[in-house]
Amino acid sequence: MANPHATLHRMSNARRMPHTGHQSLRKGHVSQPWRIYHVTSATAKRMPVFSDPRAAQAACRSFENPWLLRDARMLAFVLMPDHAHWLIELGQARTLQALVDALKTFSARNANRALGRRGPVWARAFHDRALRDEDDIHDVAGYIIANPLRASLVQRIGDYPYWNAAWL
Repeated sequence: MANPHATLHRMSNARRMPHTGHQSLRKGHVSQPWRIYHVTSATAKRMPVFSDPRAAQAACRSFENPWLLRDARMLAFVLMPDHAHWLIELGQARTLQALVDALKTFSARNANRALGRRGPVWARAFHDRALRDEDDIHDVAGYIIANPLRASLVQRIGDYPYWNAAWL
């Protein structure tokens, strides 16, 4: 039987160790309710999981699930073959970290189910930027949904099926 005191000692030492890798990016991060964030997350090993329409459709449904979002609002998103961009107005129910974790977990589960596979879909880390008062939300949303054009996946954004914006 494992020594519970040794486990407790390891846990307390782990709390004192400095964060490394993606954890260091989250250290000191402030998540503010009612603030708008541009979030980007890549797939695990940048694998093009979402080039398969079954996985992409399952993930997109997840991004707009009211149960998952709770009081947050998905203002815009685009799902690319190997990453996603979200424009999220955070609510009070979850921190940004918790909401992004939920989006990634739920969409990964549904994408894996659609593909009949298991394993990681998303990389652990994500990048976020809180919009400032002077930022134009519509410009940021336009930048997000224009990703397929910049990647030369389509000639017109209307031809790309894996995006949405609250204003359209």
